[in-house]
Amino acid sequence: MKNERLFLSSSFDDREEVPQKDIRGLFTKYLHSWPFFLVSLLITIGIAYFYIKSAKPVYDIKAKLAIKDEKKSPDAKEVLAEIDVATQPKDIESELELIKSRPMIREVVNALQLSVNYKDASDYSHKDIYASTPVMFKLVQSSGNATELSLAIFIEDANSFVIKTSKGDSPVYSFNTILKNGLGSWKLVKTKNFDSYIGKTININIQNPEDVVTQYQNSILVSLNKDAPIIEMELEDEVPERGKQILTQLIKAYKISSIEDKNKVTQSTLKFIDDRLSSLTGELTNVEKDVEGFKSSIGLTDISSKSKFYLDNVQTNDSRLNDVNVQLNVIEGIERYANSSTSSGNVPATLGISDPGLISLVDQLSKLQLQRDRLLATTPEQNPIFEPLNRQIKATKVALKETITGIKSSLLSVQNELQHNNSGFEASIKNIPGQERQYISIKRQQSIKENLYIYLLQKKEEVSLSYASTLTGIRTVEDPYYIAPKSKKQVPYVLALLLGFGIPASLIYGRDLLKNKVLNRAEIERATGAPVICELNQNKGKEQIVVLEKNAFAIAEQFRSLRTNLHLLYQNKPSGRVTMFTSSVAGEGKSFITGNMGAALAATNRRVIILELDMRRPKISDILMLKKDHLGLSDHLAGNATLTEVVQSSGVHEHLKVIGSGPVPENPSELLDSIKLDVLINKLRDEYDDILIDTPPIHLVTDALLLARVCDVTLYVVKQGYTDKSELIFIKQMVKDNKLPNLNIVFNGIQRTKYGYGYNYDNSYYANPKLRKQHA
Repeated sequence: MKNERLFLSSSFDDREEVPQKDIRGLFTKYLHSWPFFLVSLLITIGIAYFYIKSAKPVYDIKAKLAIKDEKKSPDAKEVLAEIDVATQPKDIESELELIKSRPMIREVVNALQLSVNYKDASDYSHKDIYASTPVMFKLVQSSGNATELSLAIFIEDANSFVIKTSKGDSPVYSFNTILKNGLGSWKLVKTKNFDSYIGKTININIQNPEDVVTQYQNSILVSLNKDAPIIEMELEDEVPERGKQILTQLIKAYKISSIEDKNKVTQSTLKFIDDRLSSLTGELTNVEKDVEGFKSSIGLTDISSKSKFYLDNVQTNDSRLNDVNVQLNVIEGIERYANSSTSSGNVPATLGISDPGLISLVDQLSKLQLQRDRLLATTPEQNPIFEPLNRQIKATKVALKETITGIKSSLLSVQNELQHNNSGFEASIKNIPGQERQYISIKRQQSIKENLYIYLLQKKEEVSLSYASTLTGIRTVEDPYYIAPKSKKQVPYVLALLLGFGIPASLIYGRDLLKNKVLNRAEIERATGAPVICELNQNKGKEQIVVLEKNAFAIAEQFRSLRTNLHLLYQNKPSGRVTMFTSSVAGEGKSFITGNMGAALAATNRRVIILELDMRRPKISDILMLKKDHLGLSDHLAGNATLTEVVQSSGVHEHLKVIGSGPVPENPSELLDSIKLDVLINKLRDEYDDILIDTPPIHLVTDALLLARVCDVTLYVVKQGYTDKSELIFIKQMVKDNKLPNLNIVFNGIQRTKYGYGYNYDNSYYANPKLRKQHA
């Protein structure tokens, strides 16, 4: 028997925490709540299924543009390569921002009326019918208010419709009838898809156009292919036809904008040439008249070869000087433009300027100014969006001024040299006879005017050709197209599985944290420092005394293990042992353990008596089904009954006796503190081997502390999932202050599957009905 007890004690108590067991226990705890997980999975998978069914497929629409990057190919031979205005290089990076700019997107929104959405109200998913709408909403005259509006249109027949509202239906209206509301004057126009929607309701939603511009500005992706000057455009839309139309219209608007920008610069150059031609025409006419009058007055028909030589040299030198003067004139115009505080107005012409750096900077400043002008049309100048743009304009002007300084210095140097040459020629001409000299001077002025006039006429024709041209260096590589949307069913289902398992697991974990209850043995031993002498399973049956059941249930064996460990605590003391059972609060099972422990000890033919000293809420009599009107401890301690009168048989085992609490006294604590209790315990020590005392909860009343003086061992009951963790601090204080003799803890009410509590023995023996029958 001794070896058997040691084996049982080792099987149930002498074990250590093993992390692998904890993992298995954690899995077991969650597995216990499998209905919760099943319901959660059914809900999340059901939601995923209906989401997939109702989710509208999204199409990916793409297009590609090729833009000539003249910064990378400055020597390209184009038809208009010699026309200065047309060969200003494009900055592709800035073109990306231009494509997505609000003015450009606004043109697309207005052209396609994207602020108006059409949906089929008869479809539960409210399908977007942009491509197959039966009617078109036409705003005849706007009120100027950016009001959002929703209309439910019921198409009654081929000619009429009504507007459904929460207050009822409107009168019957005819199509093309002009109506008025907060937006202004509007009408509905039938489309080719009209016949299939007769008798149906459609919803027309009108949004603020600026909100729609912002929406598409964020949704349209424009990127640059680094390997080639190719701009890739991408848009996602549930209506592929609408997506194609948006990108097509955006490409069209961008090309038109590029042509308009080019023409704006060209017009500025033409105006400059026309002004100069107008001035030169008068001057040339006057000079020609002077030549004609001079020749008529003196009858001059020819000049000497020497005079002709000087005249040709002077004309050549004057022609070069004239080119330099024109360039200086253009440079001064550009300089005034760069020094202007606002840089508003027409962009200065770069006529006759061959420096590519200067042309590039003028073009860059022009584009930045055009971008600023577009923003000013819709945005206040105080808006922070102007700060980076103003910084770029300022930096470009600084670079432009530096370039102008260098070019101007070079041109002035050439001008001085040509003027010096002219002085030499003029000195030589002075030696020519007076009439010839006078004639050469007049002829020289005529030649200057003629050369300049011819040069400007030639440039005017070139610039006019550029103005008439629609070549912008922009070419559509791939027209907008879309591909079938890829299936995304796996994503909702994977998310449903994760949520289906994650939500219940989180709730169970959160519940355990919020409950703050003791769940395992390690928590008790770590927090209190007191040993756990035994662990008892939750009693799921109706019988209260389970230790004497014929079937070898695990809980019965656990009580036998507790009995063995109690013998070890007493170091084999044969008799007169007093054991107190207590707990922190009511409901932790101390009375149940006291009754079963008494039966377990009596089963070994030991004389056992149970004292029901929880006089406020006695439970032992109920567990053993004793008569409640029998004399008890309150009668004996009050001197109203003898010991023989209060002792009664338990009805469980012949060696197990009980002294009930008796009538509830008015002063239970005073009775327990009297010398009569000491006398009673001493008498019982002589007559019985084990005296088991059932006490009130020690954290609620002090009765257990009063009884500690007559006890040898204290078994402190802690219940899994019931005892609050804060009670462990109280127990630790009891151990520290040594207020209870030889305190050991009994871990009661263990539900291994519910709380995932690991255990080191295989209880399949007790779960097998055949083996239980053999054991019985």
